[in-house]
Amino acid sequence: MPREESSKATRRSTRSSSSVTVENAEPNESHQPTVDDLTFGDESITVDAVLSNFPGRRSQILDLIRLVGPLDCPTLPLMIYGSASTGKTSVVLQVLRHLSRPFVYSSCRTCYSPRILFESILNQLFLHRKCSSNGYSSAKRCDKPSDFVNLLREALGNVIESLESGSETSRPDKSDGKPMGKMVYLIFDNVDLIRDWDKGSMILQFLFSLYDVLKMPQLGIILISGLPPDVYYSNMGYTDPLPLYFPEYSEEDLRQIFLRNQVNRKLYSAFLDVVLKPFCRVTRRVEELSTTFSSLFRKYCEPLDDLGISPNEDMKRRLYSHLKPLIAPCLNEIFRVSSHPHDGVTRGERRQKASYGSENREELETLDFHMSTSAKYLLIAAFLASRNPATLDASMFDSTGGMDNRKRKRKASEKSMEKKEMAEQEAVMKGPGSFPLERLLAIFQCIASVGDSSFGEEEEEEDEDPTGYDKENNNLMSDILLQVSSLCDAHFLIKSGSCPLEGSIRYRSMVSEDLALKAARSLSFPLAKYLYRR
Repeated sequence: MPREESSKATRRSTRSSSSVTVENAEPNESHQPTVDDLTFGDESITVDAVLSNFPGRRSQILDLIRLVGPLDCPTLPLMIYGSASTGKTSVVLQVLRHLSRPFVYSSCRTCYSPRILFESILNQLFLHRKCSSNGYSSAKRCDKPSDFVNLLREALGNVIESLESGSETSRPDKSDGKPMGKMVYLIFDNVDLIRDWDKGSMILQFLFSLYDVLKMPQLGIILISGLPPDVYYSNMGYTDPLPLYFPEYSEEDLRQIFLRNQVNRKLYSAFLDVVLKPFCRVTRRVEELSTTFSSLFRKYCEPLDDLGISPNEDMKRRLYSHLKPLIAPCLNEIFRVSSHPHDGVTRGERRQKASYGSENREELETLDFHMSTSAKYLLIAAFLASRNPATLDASMFDSTGGMDNRKRKRKASEKSMEKKEMAEQEAVMKGPGSFPLERLLAIFQCIASVGDSSFGEEEEEEDEDPTGYDKENNNLMSDILLQVSSLCDAHFLIKSGSCPLEGSIRYRSMVSEDLALKAARSLSFPLAKYLYRR
């Protein structure tokens, strides 16, 4: 296994440094890798330290320790799955560090082909480090899964023999970080990315059946994925891995995570009281929230001369007033639902296109990805359902439609203006609202009929419904529900839980106003007419 740091440096300190594909420019060639390099860190940590390092992951950590089992206990393959940024990889590495178990880690993100993945594992097991003396070559060239099985069995035999000989002279105390036991664990991270590889389905079936092919009780396999095990289901007859789910962090868990290592916990807690709830409605990914909160916290502290002060209620109101104008732009800009640029278009070319002038403005305002007409109407309906109060649906979507039908209001008084500002502040804090499926379908039917009438004036000779379906078709509902499911898979919509009173699942729109306007322009739909402005 390659080792880039000196013997005093912490081994496997990051996810990328655990993979042999990432190496420093000038490795320490004087150090010869040993079996001790197959453990995480120079010394073990207690289970209490692991639990304190990962708030909200107590049950997952204890379950993982139970599934790994006692020392030298054979274990079935494990499948650790959950959304991104839920602590899957970090928890697995720290648990193995606590148990002082030797393991080999490879990420399918950095090892982006079967050959690189196979050679990454073999290099670590053969205790081979790429350096200038060997021409930065691998220990063994491996292109085929069959060759990988033979070489892996040979490498595991050598490592297990070294562990058995070392266990006879090792101390029972595991605080020194020495490998404990005769088990070796193979960790495959980001296995869901293999689906995009050439012949990825075959590689996935091979990895899932590797435990049955090798038939070595000293081998443990841990698969880390962002997708559930059902996605990889196959009738190949391999042993199904034991699943362990990592749910998204709750709001209280995120608070504990961000309060760790803070100098002034009271000041940062006041800051989290302002920003955490609205941003949690949009995303719960720690790295995204951390990037945004770091810039917002600097703005939040600008009026303060002393960052060690404990803010009182009056100071909290002044700091919030200073930060308030920045919250909405961050919600719309940082987590904007944008489409990916076409392949081969660089950032400079996109900037050059934006500077051409008004002749290309229409091209920039159109969607640069394909979406069916009915999906566009569902996207607009979900955006309106999240932005508009449910009490105004009857007046907005009546027979004549739109906000122009409402009676002209009197000039707002000073008191009503204050209430309006308070309502705007509350709306910013709440973020996009949730809605039931029935309301989404009702708004969809209304705006689709409006689009039908507007298109009918220009294209009377066409019999096809612009929404992409026949209204008399009995399969209408199943088609629309399939479109809703597709929008959820694309993260344009998210399920925000179920209402205990209604007993039905509620949805929330993740679409920015710019994207909704682009979809409306492509349909010639008057979105501003149906959007409630406070």
